[in-house]
Amino acid sequence: MSESLAGMTFVITGANTGIGRANALALAERKPARIVIASRSRDRTQAVLDEVRALNPDGAVDFVSIDLTSLASVRKAADEILAMDITIDVLVNNAGIAGVRGQTTDGFELAFGTNHVGHYLFTEKLLPLVKRARQGRVVIVSSQGHYRARGIDWDAVRKPSETVTAFPEYCVSKLANVLHASELARRLADTKVTTYSVHPGGVASDIWSRRLGPFAVLLKPFLITNEQGAKTQIRCATDPALSKETGLYYDKEKPKTPSSEAQSVSLQDELRRRSDEWVKPFLD
Repeated sequence: MSESLAGMTFVITGANTGIGRANALALAERKPARIVIASRSRDRTQAVLDEVRALNPDGAVDFVSIDLTSLASVRKAADEILAMDITIDVLVNNAGIAGVRGQTTDGFELAFGTNHVGHYLFTEKLLPLVKRARQGRVVIVSSQGHYRARGIDWDAVRKPSETVTAFPEYCVSKLANVLHASELARRLADTKVTTYSVHPGGVASDIWSRRLGPFAVLLKPFLITNEQGAKTQIRCATDPALSKETGLYYDKEKPKTPSSEAQSVSLQDELRRRSDEWVKPFLD
C-alpha cells in the first residue's frame, strides 16, 4: 500500500480521461482530503468523480468547468477554486491536445494556447493557494516531443496551426511546458513550492488515438497503459524524496536532461515575459 495522502489537496486538469483519470484514481486510493478535477464537461467527467468518491468516500471531490482554449474560462475556473479558500498541495497541469489544427478564442495557435497559455494563467491564479502548502508542488505534463522543437516562433504561436498534422506545433507547446516549469522553479526558489515537468511515455491514451484512426490499433501493442503513464507524474506529485528537487524534467520516474532549447534561461525568461503580457488582462 502506498503512503497515505491524508490531509492533502490536489487539483488536476483534464482528469476525465486518459492519464489524468488514472492519476486521479491512483491518488484517490491513497485517501487525500480533496481532489479537484478541472475539465470541460461535467457529464464526461461524472464517471470519474463517482469512481473517486467510491475509492475515497471520506474525501471531498469537486468539479470545476474549464476550457483551456478560452482565457476567460480559465479565469472563471481559477476564481471558483480561489473562492473555495483551500490550500493546494499539488497542482497537476495534465490536460492537453495534440494533432488538432486551429486557433484559440484569444488568438493563439491551438496546441500552444491550450497546452501552455491556458495552463500558465491557471497556474498564476492558483499560486497563492499552492504557496500556502507545507511543501507545494506544480507538476506540468510535457512530452519527449519537446526535443523536436527548435525554439519558439513568436509570430507562429499567434496564428492558426500551419502544418497538416499540427505535430510540430504540439512539440513547441511541449517545449513551452518544460520552459515554464524551469522558469517557475527559479522564480519560486525562495518559497516552499517545487516544480516538475514530465514525459508520461508513449501512452495508449485518447489524445492521439482519435487522430490516428485505424493506425492507433497497430501502434497499441507498442504503447504503455494510462496507469503506467501516470506513474511519473504521480511520483513527482507525491514522493517525499523529490521535495528538494525543483525545475527538473522527468522521464520513466527519473530526472532526464531536456533539450538544449529547454535549458535556455533566456528563452525561459522570454516565454515568461510574453506569457505575463498575454494573461495580464485575466489576472484581476
